[in-house]
Amino acid sequence: MFEGPNYPQPLDESLFEAWLERGRSSKIPYAYLVVIWDELETTYVPVFVELRSELQTYPRYGQAPDHQLLVAAYDLYSETRVI
Repeated sequence: MFEGPNYPQPLDESLFEAWLERGRSSKIPYAYLVVIWDELETTYVPVFVELRSELQTYPRYGQAPDHQLLVAAYDLYSETRVI
């Protein structure tokens, strides 16, 4: 996943699937998986949120000079990309 010049590096598909499962099995009723790129650690980090409105609080990759940037967001249950 995330291959190409618009992304900092590829993400392993099996790791992504594990993140989805972790979000679904949480006791907290998460609805979305946010994939964050951490510039300092040079790795992707999963963040789980309950409300779609929370997605707007993350600066997007390529649009802000922050060290943790939103790359994509997915609905945990339909697995559709929402951002």
